[in-house]
Amino acid sequence: MSDTPKGQRLGRGLSALLGETESPVLSAPNVDGGAVVPIETISRNSEQPRRHFDEAEMEGLTRSIAEKGVLQPIIVRPIPGGDGYQIVAGERRWRAAQRARLHEIPVIVRDLSDREVMEIALVENMQRTDLDPIEEARGLLVLSEQFNNTQEDIARVIGKSRAAIANAIRLLNLPASIQEQISEGLLSAGHGRAIITATDPEDLAAQIIKKGLNVRQTESLAKQTALETKGRKTKPSKEKSPDTLSLEGDLTRCLGLAVTIKTRANGAGQLQVNYRTLEQLDDLCRRLTQE
Repeated sequence: MSDTPKGQRLGRGLSALLGETESPVLSAPNVDGGAVVPIETISRNSEQPRRHFDEAEMEGLTRSIAEKGVLQPIIVRPIPGGDGYQIVAGERRWRAAQRARLHEIPVIVRDLSDREVMEIALVENMQRTDLDPIEEARGLLVLSEQFNNTQEDIARVIGKSRAAIANAIRLLNLPASIQEQISEGLLSAGHGRAIITATDPEDLAAQIIKKGLNVRQTESLAKQTALETKGRKTKPSKEKSPDTLSLEGDLTRCLGLAVTIKTRANGAGQLQVNYRTLEQLDDLCRRLTQE
């Protein structure tokens, strides 16, 4: 895939990403175009976008697999630089097979890069509507930033507009507590987009859940809150000194993140570091703890 132009590669869809006619099956004996391997030789992909598995659905799938076995092989790849296989597509079936106490599982082995694995996992889950909005947003962000795909590229393979891709990723700008509420189904993606620019989105989220507001009502509430905030009289902000502005610039360049310093008359103040993604927050935490 590395020799294929980016837009052309992403535009071919899931079957082409899996290399139906190009990538060899690497194991034997063959069973319906695949192989049967010990289930303990398989491990999940930590970058898999899906994080939540519906318990009722898992119980039903486990009963089915216990009775009839795994009818559709899962897609795996050899673990780079190690033994065994890593799941590319089919983690739900693998989990259910473990619950059903199967010792072996049918697989199709493909030799795939990290980029191909992420693309396939995301496309498979989104085609089957298995991802919640936050899982989808995280997967899209990885494709966009880590693997340097444009939103137009992603839109072609996912089958959505570029604006839909951008709106999905914007949900990651919400506070972590609201992202969790969306993942749990307490709020919808529409609710999240309606309050994303609010001064206090967590307060609005609590009102939405308490009152059972729909998206249209939420949009009205967000507009009303914004007008009330704008209409409140506030003290004129004191102009920052050149030293403070210089320090903000130095810290911003050092951290690679926007830094804001707010000082009070008594000498106390607040240092604010702004991040856009969870990866940036993780990197900041690692740097702080190391120091």
